[in-house]
Amino acid sequence: MGEVDEAIERADRESFTRQPPKTLKGQIGFLLRQLGSAKAVAREIGVTADSVNRYRRGARKHARADVAVRIQDAVRKRWQPQVRKRRQRQAATMTGITVETRARFGYTAPIGTTDDGRFRRLTVHLPPQYAQRLFDARDAGASDQQMRAIIAEGFKEIYFQDGGARATGLSDVTLNDIDYLDLDY
Repeated sequence: MGEVDEAIERADRESFTRQPPKTLKGQIGFLLRQLGSAKAVAREIGVTADSVNRYRRGARKHARADVAVRIQDAVRKRWQPQVRKRRQRQAATMTGITVETRARFGYTAPIGTTDDGRFRRLTVHLPPQYAQRLFDARDAGASDQQMRAIIAEGFKEIYFQDGGARATGLSDVTLNDIDYLDLDY
């Protein structure tokens, strides 16, 4: 999972209306309802079907640390899909997406100006069309680099060029060396 994908996942989790199950038994019960069988859950989290059944019955109260992390990730990935979709649809049609990052921005600029990439900390609100493109790219299985390019294009238009009011000779912006990336929608 890339940095942009993780940021989208974190933003989705912030929209939950209820918290996912906290106990091992509750998490396994939820995964069993979602995936249909102990075998499918076992494949998802990397244990045997017998272990899944022991977790479900409560015979094992705690999973190994690495298995517990995989269980939590599997639950979070499937928790409240309708809430996630509704928030993403709202961002893609009405509200847009706010990107906060500290990263190195590189760009191509006209001769006589500097094009040295440098670290900047930016918080920029991108219009709904960029949110739509970002979600469509993620759903289509785009790479992290492709999703970064969408965000960089939005930064170029909204922040660097201010909607065409300045830096009109700026032709290409890249988003590199991300320290952190946070999305809100």
